[in-house]
Amino acid sequence: MSNDDIVDTLNDLIETCKDGEYGFTACAKHTTSSELRTLFLQRAAECKTAAAELQPYVVQYGGKADHGGSASGALHRGWVAVRGSLVGFSDQAMLDECERGEDAAKARYRKALKQELPEPLTALVQRQELGVQRNHDQIKALRDRAKEQL
Repeated sequence: MSNDDIVDTLNDLIETCKDGEYGFTACAKHTTSSELRTLFLQRAAECKTAAAELQPYVVQYGGKADHGGSASGALHRGWVAVRGSLVGFSDQAMLDECERGEDAAKARYRKALKQELPEPLTALVQRQELGVQRNHDQIKALRDRAKEQL
């Protein structure tokens, strides 16, 4: 795998992390549950940390690290706002949006793990992918529980 390919893969993951950070922060602003707000803000901080872990490797492999989210992430955050205004920013709607974002993150991490990254990067990406999976599973369980309470 060329250095340019490594940089592209890592920057894609950084965008994913930034999308998660911004998305969880947006959902935290719109939830009525203090428990969910705390969870969303914690997940946003974890996403920020994950991006920070990846950024030095981009530089190490000769690239410039991304510091923003993706266009699709910005659209997703816009959808959170639009959907929230339509459904009143319900906790259920925020959980639905977070799960949708985590589905996208899982797909991008799985795509990265199919690449032939150098070993230290593979281990880092695998560890972060486990965190994405944990986030997804927790959000999905909370979403399912909230649906049952309706």
